[in-house]
Amino acid sequence: MSLWPRVVTALALTWLSIQPAAAADRVISLDVALGDVSLNKVSFLVAADTGIYARNGLDVHQYITPGAAQVARNSGVIVPEQYVKADIGNAPIAVGGVSPMMYRAANTNGVHRIALLTTEGVVRDTIITTQAIGRVEDLKGKRLGYSVPGAVTHVAALQFARHMGWDPNKDVTLVGGTNSLNPLKEGRTDGFFASAMTVAMAPEMNLKLLIDLTPYKFPVGGSSIMAEKSWLMANRDTAARIVKASIESFALMKKDKAVFSAALAKWFNIKDPVTQNRMYAEIEEIPLKPYPTVDGIKATLELYDSPQMRRFKAEDFYDASFMQELDRSGFLDRVYR
Repeated sequence: MSLWPRVVTALALTWLSIQPAAAADRVISLDVALGDVSLNKVSFLVAADTGIYARNGLDVHQYITPGAAQVARNSGVIVPEQYVKADIGNAPIAVGGVSPMMYRAANTNGVHRIALLTTEGVVRDTIITTQAIGRVEDLKGKRLGYSVPGAVTHVAALQFARHMGWDPNKDVTLVGGTNSLNPLKEGRTDGFFASAMTVAMAPEMNLKLLIDLTPYKFPVGGSSIMAEKSWLMANRDTAARIVKASIESFALMKKDKAVFSAALAKWFNIKDPVTQNRMYAEIEEIPLKPYPTVDGIKATLELYDSPQMRRFKAEDFYDASFMQELDRSGFLDRVYR
């Protein structure tokens, strides 16, 4: 990065950190695409509900897609209609996986976004199965559900198969669009790669949490704040604000379980205290200093190697300068105290 954007970012971050009242006087309207329904999104809901965005001079409008709402419904999570919006693909800021964004940018000319911070740099999915599957080795030859090519669940499937010494095209059948509870209960899959939100709901359904992939530390370009490339060049001050606000929200959520539970109830209609407690345990997985996932981006380039992917290098998909400035200023250490 050239010196000038770095200076602009540093000045913006310093200004925001020492003059919150002034920031509030200059409100910037911003659309944010939350994409799917997952625990990685709760902190951004908390930022809206507790006034953190507003204190950073942001008027944020954030939504999930109808498709994501339907996937959530298939696992028993009902998202209120007012938080669902179809036309959010061109929002300047998106919260979601870097890997699927990279896959779409390379193969379908999708929106090219830049990761500013990452909360999920390793696969944390769990393979959920019926009780008929006795051990991990029994998955060979079975049907395993994932979301779409490039998604975290698909990266998890490819890396898991490689770890087991299996050919993902021969030794297992990967079934797209079935990373939820209903396809498994209906017998359309034998297991699927599930996020923490679904894992928290599975025990009441007599399903088996076969294996947690977290200990394997498979690198992935997971949930991140991503800015559209050309927008970022012209709006670095706004980008700095949302990165700072997000860190403040992570810190608040780690300190105060009540705000987390309130967001689950409001946005995802999850009100059962036992389920909320299981989900809150996952908050510890959010790193205190969530730098963009360079290893995860490199892993995506390698897993989906193709002439289309080779047009890009890892640096095309991340900008760590916002996190670096917050780190240098001491903000990242102060905010968790």
